[in-house]
Amino acid sequence: MKLLDISEVSQQSGIAASALRHYEEKGLITSLGRRGLKRLFGPEVLDQLSLITLGKTAGFSLYEIKAMFGSDGRPYISRETLKKKAEDLDRQVERLAGLRDMIRHVADCSAPSHMECPKFRKLLRVGGKRKPVGAKKRKNIGQL
Repeated sequence: MKLLDISEVSQQSGIAASALRHYEEKGLITSLGRRGLKRLFGPEVLDQLSLITLGKTAGFSLYEIKAMFGSDGRPYISRETLKKKAEDLDRQVERLAGLRDMIRHVADCSAPSHMECPKFRKLLRVGGKRKPVGAKKRKNIGQL
């Protein structure tokens, strides 16, 4: 097995060496030794980094991503966790689609100014409110 030094891992993965050190500090990846001052990693670290990147893109925290690795460093991802994240992403997509539609409406609105557009005024009222802890969920922007 050919070990990769941290600069090779950084180059092949596109992840900065500082991030690799951070991931190691958090227990997401493990170096196998050193060559001089450079950390050495097994080739499997590239797959681990791909999973970390994918997990971050999907909105998982580093803590959640760490739980996706078994004690042997191989991926073990709970199907229930994946289903829950997919549902979270569905809700996020719905909110963003509503916001996109509202922005398009405001951009094309025939009102003399944005402040005279009833939908924009409604957006300001909904978007400007902070939900107190324990309060009911507010309307989705797309439902305006």
